[in-house]
Amino acid sequence: MKRHIITTADGSKTIQIEDWNEQYHSVHGAIQEANHVFIKTGFDLVIANLNLKKLSILEIGFGTGLNAIITLLKAEKEQIHINYVGVEAYPVLPSEISQLNYAELLGADLVANQFKAIHTASWEIKTPISDFFKLTKQEKKFQDINNLNEFHLIYFDAFGARVQPELWTEAIFQKMFNALKPNGVLVTYAAKGSVRRAMQAAGFIVERLPGPPGKREMLRATKL
Repeated sequence: MKRHIITTADGSKTIQIEDWNEQYHSVHGAIQEANHVFIKTGFDLVIANLNLKKLSILEIGFGTGLNAIITLLKAEKEQIHINYVGVEAYPVLPSEISQLNYAELLGADLVANQFKAIHTASWEIKTPISDFFKLTKQEKKFQDINNLNEFHLIYFDAFGARVQPELWTEAIFQKMFNALKPNGVLVTYAAKGSVRRAMQAAGFIVERLPGPPGKREMLRATKL
């Protein structure tokens, strides 16, 4: 499928898949969407509620590495040790990564080096990216995830249900439920009723929350 780099409303770039009319991040702002959905409503809540200094995160849809780098920066600021697992069935090409401007917008040479380290890290091997951030990238389909009680937080950032409905089913969310520790949280930009019902059927308590710019609502699911 034809892909190209576009600039979103906050100046940050993302990848657009023309055949699907789908982007890796919101056209209303890639960085601001990531900060709102995954940091503000996920990371911050889990740290506050569970009073943790060590946090295990699973990202569904590793993609461009944007969520990973903003989480790394947040971890260093708060001095929280992160074990981060990013699952991606179809890794983004180095030629595409080189066109993204996240490091430039997020701050200076150190971020550029960390972003490069995220993308040059070997797949399937836990790699220290900084003193507070260890990354394991896994190349596999989401249907093949079988973790049990491992993660405090899941970033669910798959392509939308409009183009990949098979990734937003009760069966997938049952895998997410199983992968979370008790009191673990899943956050996603999605807000469709069918997605909420699939989460509930898998056992989650689901909240509708205000969405990022350009989106009225998003969902947060908790495993009690």
